[in-house]
Amino acid sequence: MCTFVVFDEQSRPVGGTVQTDIDPRSLIGRKAYDRDGNKIGTVDEVYLDDATGVPEWAAVRTGLFGRDAFVPLEPSELIDDGLHVPYERSLIKDAPDFGVGRHLSPEQELQLYRHYDIALPAPPPPDHDFGRLAGQEEA
Repeated sequence: MCTFVVFDEQSRPVGGTVQTDIDPRSLIGRKAYDRDGNKIGTVDEVYLDDATGVPEWAAVRTGLFGRDAFVPLEPSELIDDGLHVPYERSLIKDAPDFGVGRHLSPEQELQLYRHYDIALPAPPPPDHDFGRLAGQEEA
């Protein structure tokens, strides 16, 4: 699942590749462009992975009376103060519409991965310390 975050447009750094350590606040209010450089809209919200806190999806407002289209942040890039998404405009505009301002469920994320033909992320490694008290040694 992903949690959405909403920030104001204050203190937005400029430039760089979208990385796992990016500050989500730096994306809000940026213009978003498709792979051909066509403007698709403005980033409204950023969705973070619940388990890792890593920015995973952006909701892009696609026009004055448009809706928000979800776009993957990996492998998108920040170029000249804009978010460049490596997909065609039509594919982005046809992305599943889940509304904004709430969690993305695992099923919704799966639909987005399929829509953009992105490989699913690897599951987290098992937690071998689960159920053990702090300071307990393994026998």
